[in-house]
Amino acid sequence: MPNSKGRKRRFGSIRKLPSGRFQARYPDPDGLFRTAPETFATQTDADRWLVRKEAEIIEGRWQNPDDKILFGTYANAWFKDRDYAATTRERNGSALRLHILPTFRDVNIGDISTAQIRRWRTTLLEAGVGEPTVVKAYQILRAIMNTAVDDGLIQRNPCRIKGAGVTKTAERPFLTVPEVFRLADAVPDRYRMLILLAAFTSLRFGELAALQRHDVDLDRRVVSVRRAAAETRTDGLLVKTPKSAAGIRTVAFPASLVGDLRAHLSEHAQAGRNGLVFVGPRGGTLRRNNFRRLWLRALAAAGLEGVHFHDLRHTGNTLAATGGATTRELMHRMGHSSVRAALIYQHLVNGRDQEIADHVDQQIRKAQDPDGPSGT
Repeated sequence: MPNSKGRKRRFGSIRKLPSGRFQARYPDPDGLFRTAPETFATQTDADRWLVRKEAEIIEGRWQNPDDKILFGTYANAWFKDRDYAATTRERNGSALRLHILPTFRDVNIGDISTAQIRRWRTTLLEAGVGEPTVVKAYQILRAIMNTAVDDGLIQRNPCRIKGAGVTKTAERPFLTVPEVFRLADAVPDRYRMLILLAAFTSLRFGELAALQRHDVDLDRRVVSVRRAAAETRTDGLLVKTPKSAAGIRTVAFPASLVGDLRAHLSEHAQAGRNGLVFVGPRGGTLRRNNFRRLWLRALAAAGLEGVHFHDLRHTGNTLAATGGATTRELMHRMGHSSVRAALIYQHLVNGRDQEIADHVDQQIRKAQDPDGPSGT
């Protein structure tokens, strides 16, 4: 069939449509002419598509578009195979169910194009779905399609929208050492050490909530993270070991906290070796919902509105960085899963973790005694 310029192609054909776009057709291995699933803005784009299609046929990579694999079927199987933590599974499952499947469930996975994905994303944003939620949905869709590429179902991932997988968030605040103590003094006494350890060891709320007495070594000035508490709507409260090997770690804390931590264990922690270090209002595991009201009240009293509990972790990382911690040392204290093997082998072998804690200790002493030698 001649193309729009009257020239016959060696493989396939291109014609210009009344809309001004270009349609491509090609013969499959059985000689049946097939039409490209999308039209093209230029003849050059259509020509390039035909070149790739011919290469697929020659190299034996061509797949019959009549062999339908619905996105919904594939995506549900993909999600079931993911080794997600409970909270991540709940969050990502919600994004898949609410924002991805309604559009793509009954679409052949090989027919999903970049143009369709761009329209889907724009529709979500115009409907008022928050940008972080749209970004998360796009990231999940991109991951599913990446696996489809690996499985040989599609040749190229159609999720190719520049910047669509990046969340544009404001820089989170970090607190000064005096602000940390002001906040710690504003919560009930049984939670004072929760604030201080969060800020000066970079532990997460769930890791702190799951700490047991035998995880705290006052002589060595370390806390061992062996488990974390998490809450989901479907499963409720779960206490599990960290998902990654790097999450299981030992983190040094400043010497200035030893006396207060010893007093906390004596007065507020559960009894016994396996007793919880931080206890909820009714004597059980501390939950975020139980603590939120106290947290907001303390923020108001300390004049620190807008601060999230997770910002204490950011504060600890910043303090460690100012003490000269390397990237790997920071990742160790954070329990970051990247390059986890290297971090596990480096565990305290050079004493730098204690040095980091000592630097934070100097900042604490300076804040507590501004008229001392370092403050004069």
